[in-house]
Amino acid sequence: MPTDQGTNRIAEPSPVFWARVTGVFYLLNIVTSLVAFSGKGGHSLIVAAGLIATACYIAVTALLYYLLKPVNKGISLAAAIFSLTGCAVGALSPLHVLPFKIHSLVFFGFYCLLIGYLILRSTFLPRILGALMVVAGLGWLTFVSPRFATYLSPYHYIAGGIGEGLLTLWLLVAGVNAGRWREQAGAGGMPTDRLASR
Repeated sequence: MPTDQGTNRIAEPSPVFWARVTGVFYLLNIVTSLVAFSGKGGHSLIVAAGLIATACYIAVTALLYYLLKPVNKGISLAAAIFSLTGCAVGALSPLHVLPFKIHSLVFFGFYCLLIGYLILRSTFLPRILGALMVVAGLGWLTFVSPRFATYLSPYHYIAGGIGEGLLTLWLLVAGVNAGRWREQAGAGGMPTDRLASR
């Protein structure tokens, strides 16, 4: 019996749904990260909160890859690799098994820069969110030098919190513009204004 492709397309969750799911995982990551970094509540709670925060950020990474892939698949994949590397470094650093000493936030800095760029190039999210994510990324990149990061504290945390916090809020409340997302996905990542000029 032939399958009705139109019915299947209607049954698929919209990009707005996936954007809101991303926002939920992002919010869970922020809350559990704050618990983990607070140092309060005992060792078990801190470890559990850290593991949950990492798992939530992996989910955010996968979902943002999907949502931003229509803008540029290669850059979205590179961003995801930076994020997953940051998650791995953050999880393994306390075990002292890594052959290098690079703060996990450095990898998240590159991640936020690339996500910011993709949002700036997208047609379905506000560009101000992209600019704020770029600022957040620059803030996290200060951890390349622990001394410099200490000197700038707490301003890099504020920059990161504003950028990632407002993106989280937007995804939860508004999601993405589904029509423009589908247009950009159908155009192979090329902005619609460029298509119109060709």
